[in-house]
Amino acid sequence: MATQLFEGKEHASYYQKYRFSPPQDIQDMIISYLGEKLPKPHVLAVDVGCGTGQSTRILAPHFERVLGTDISEAQIEEAKKAAGFSNITFSASPAEEVPLGDASVDLITACAAVHWFNIEKFLKEVDRILKPHGCLAFFSYLPSMEVHYKNRTEMSKVFTEVEDVLAQYKHEKVHHVQTAYKEIYEAIPYTDKKRLVDMVTKIPMTLAELIGFIQTFSMFQTFLSREPEKAKDFIKTTEQRFLEIMEVSSNETKVDVWLNNVLVLASKPK
Repeated sequence: MATQLFEGKEHASYYQKYRFSPPQDIQDMIISYLGEKLPKPHVLAVDVGCGTGQSTRILAPHFERVLGTDISEAQIEEAKKAAGFSNITFSASPAEEVPLGDASVDLITACAAVHWFNIEKFLKEVDRILKPHGCLAFFSYLPSMEVHYKNRTEMSKVFTEVEDVLAQYKHEKVHHVQTAYKEIYEAIPYTDKKRLVDMVTKIPMTLAELIGFIQTFSMFQTFLSREPEKAKDFIKTTEQRFLEIMEVSSNETKVDVWLNNVLVLASKPK
């Protein structure tokens, strides 16, 4: 079964507020790849491990129907609140048990999620529900993010220190992210597949949004559950350090977060 680390309602609300959709160029790569492998019309997409639906809603314009699934009922409840598209539905279900028929799906996506699944069982389920020539797309941003504000190089140093502190709370499955999904890519049984790395995207956000984003990390949530006061002090201190480096008083000041991304694409044979 999938690893369950995103169950709490408060964590889900942070996820809804501070997580963001895959960058536009990644979205374009996924839809372009599908178009090369499977002719239109594209009927059904499923976004597995959808969280609060940021990566699900981007699929709505390209498919007749979209299903978002997540093992966390709290995440699904948040997703339903913000759905906004009549062709999207959400379901609380494990990644390894997608509530769809055999050979019914054009595209399966998993954004910053597949590393939490039981990979062997999930890939069998992928093979069951994908149509011939249907596609999968597994995306994630990687560790070692950079934070930029004007010429303040210390911003990224502080973020690296944050990652170092949180590393002691990481789950063993995070190693899939640290290796840019190499083992997951190798486990995919299809010959038509590719793994794209070293794709850097720049996400503008306020400092408040960056601090909120950090609090969505599974590592921070583990820290918070084990040592709540220490974790809260840590996040306050981190924000204050950023403000001092930026020489501003408002956490609504914009910064740029540079993300290094991985994208795994594959197509099921006929």
